[in-house]
Amino acid sequence: MSPRATPLPPEERRRALVAATLPLLLEQGRAVTSRQIADAAGVAEGTIFRAFDSKDDLLEAAALSALDPAPLVEAISHVPLDQPLRDRLVALTELYRERFHRVGGVMRAMGWMGPPAMHLRTHHGADCRPSDEQVRSWRTAADGAIDRLLADAAPDLRVSPHQVGRLLWMLTFSGSHPELSGGEPLTVDDVVDTVLHGVLRAPGQSPREAS
Repeated sequence: MSPRATPLPPEERRRALVAATLPLLLEQGRAVTSRQIADAAGVAEGTIFRAFDSKDDLLEAAALSALDPAPLVEAISHVPLDQPLRDRLVALTELYRERFHRVGGVMRAMGWMGPPAMHLRTHHGADCRPSDEQVRSWRTAADGAIDRLLADAAPDLRVSPHQVGRLLWMLTFSGSHPELSGGEPLTVDDVVDTVLHGVLRAPGQSPREAS
């Protein structure tokens, strides 16, 4: 028998259950059982239903947690600044790709179609769509993290650091999407080198060397 979980305040218990549920949701979809969730969280099955009205309610909370952009912004802010520019762009692109894969996985697991925002309307009877102020705050935080990441390279860029981040974001999204990429997804190196160097070969470089 697993040891009894340490008692937690209700909101902390909800967060712990959400954190334990998300990997199971990504792996098994809605078929995951409350017993599996309880075992992963190290709690009695009844604890779930004291924190959430139903298993579906918990699954929705876990799915919504994967759409939160705050962890991505936090991760960008921790990319080391002493790395070469290309390495920083690779790190940023890898974070973007992880974000897209996670969001896409959650949407498939939940059976959601269309933009994630369509599914942020209600949860527990409340409007869960981010406010305009929250969206502005996230964008400001993300822009600040990217500006910090690329500040020393700004004099050598023909576009702003913000635009570099935007180009990486869009190319990573389209290059990672199974349908948009036509079954030939772009690698992280493909994305970074296209944004950083374009598609023209350097003088004297052969096509093989440029590939």
